[in-house]
Amino acid sequence: MTKQLSQIAFAFDLPPAEPKKPKAAAKKPAKKKTVEAPPPAKVKSLRGRRSLKDIAARADLIQIPEDEVLFSKQYYPIGEVAKMFRENQSLIRYWESEFDILQPRKNRKGDRYFRPVDIKNLVLIYDLLRRRKFTIDGARDFLKKNKKADEKMEMIRSLEGMKAFLLELKASP
Repeated sequence: MTKQLSQIAFAFDLPPAEPKKPKAAAKKPAKKKTVEAPPPAKVKSLRGRRSLKDIAARADLIQIPEDEVLFSKQYYPIGEVAKMFRENQSLIRYWESEFDILQPRKNRKGDRYFRPVDIKNLVLIYDLLRRRKFTIDGARDFLKKNKKADEKMEMIRSLEGMKAFLLELKASP
C-alpha cells in the first residue's frame, strides 16, 4: 500500500500575482486628491536612563510637604515617598542600601515605611545627588564628614525661601 505523493513546484523568481479587482459598473468615481499629513514627531521613549539635563530640570520639582504636615503622620509608605520625589521606588530602595542614615521600618510582609526623619534625610541625599551632582561615594563621604550637614541644608533652604520672597517683592510694582 504505497501511496504516491504529487510534487508541487514553486517559482520564486516571478513577481507575486496581483489580486484581481472587481470590475466597476459603468460609472467610475472621480479621483480625489489626498493631502498627506506630515509624519508625526518622534516621541521620546520613557524607558532607559534619563539624561542629565532632564534630571537637573526635575531636581527642583520635588513635592515635600511643610514640616507641620510632614510630621502629622508617623510613617509614609515607599510609594508615597517615591511620588514626593518623583522617582522610582527602586531608586529609593537603592539609596536605602547605600546610605546608612536611611533606616525605614519594615513590617512582617517586608513593606518599607519611612518616618518623617527618614524623608528629611532623603531630601538631603536627593539634594547632594541630583542638584549638586555628587557621586554616591562622594555623597556618602560628605555625610560622614559633615555631621551638621542637616543644619546646613536647613540654612540653605531658608536662604532660598528669602531669595524667592525678595525676587517676588522686586517683581511686584
